Amino acid sequence: MSTPKQFASHGDMEDKVVSFEKLSDNAYAYTAEGDPNTGVIIGDEAVMVIDTQATPVMAEDVIRRIREVTDKPIKYILLSHYHAVRVLGASAYNAQEIIASRDTYDLIVERGEEDKASEIGRFPRLFRAVESIPEGLTWPTMTFDGFMTVDLGNLEVQIMQVGRGHTKGDTIAWLPEQKILFAGDLVEYQSTPYAGDCYFREWPQTLDNLAEFEAEKMVPGRGPALKNPTEVRQALAGTRAFLTDLYTCVNQGVAAGKDLKTIYRETYDFMKPRYADWVIFDHCMPFDVSRAYDEVNGYEDPRIWTAERDIEMWKELEGN
Repeated sequence: MSTPKQFASHGDMEDKVVSFEKLSDNAYAYTAEGDPNTGVIIGDEAVMVIDTQATPVMAEDVIRRIREVTDKPIKYILLSHYHAVRVLGASAYNAQEIIASRDTYDLIVERGEEDKASEIGRFPRLFRAVESIPEGLTWPTMTFDGFMTVDLGNLEVQIMQVGRGHTKGDTIAWLPEQKILFAGDLVEYQSTPYAGDCYFREWPQTLDNLAEFEAEKMVPGRGPALKNPTEVRQALAGTRAFLTDLYTCVNQGVAAGKDLKTIYRETYDFMKPRYADWVIFDHCMPFDVSRAYDEVNGYEDPRIWTAERDIEMWKELEGN
């Protein structure tokens, strides 16, 4: 009898090597071998941080690296979306404004508490010093619909939504003169897209919309910083291929009248030779297939993941 897989990322306990890479005089990427990335944009007057890390203690390492290159105040936090692993470190920065799309704000209202408990349960290593997270949730102080700009001092940052994908609130940051894109979890590189809260049918079009920017450099949600147009195109194509392959498998299984567990095993077996070397593949697959199965069966919007639902789903799909 095979040994059951450890739940989510409970087997992923080795610390990663952090990189803090300069993409331009104004843009930096904080990455860690497939752990969630943080983007940093530095203007003449202020700094913007894009996604905060999961806890204030973990955010302190980002701040330390920012202080190695600038003494400008960190005035702005931008949330690319609502997931706890991206937002719960926000308090460490003491920023003047926390910016998010209105859709992201609405998702925090609707499911923020449940997501917080769910993600802390899934990612023990990524929530190092979880006790440093303040009570409650990270709340945006400034919201926008569709598009806004922020002037950091002789540097305009364009903030926008270009379509639903990883969540309905996905937000990117764009430096048009430098053609540098901060994509959040809309794009992953050498890392498995988490699709448990996604819109499978819309995400590929959103990736096509991102391709139209013709970015020359990109900070994806996970994976190394992308430093040339070829790497950017590869990341967009890889993310798109994963989503399309998975959704096609699930759709075919539902059309054939198969149950969720059977569809999961068949989809996993199909995807593994292609994507098993991508970071958090085994973690993501049960959540991704569950969401795809729901979407095929008429759940337009993702159901809320709770810590209890996570465990029940994992036992159903990964149990013997």
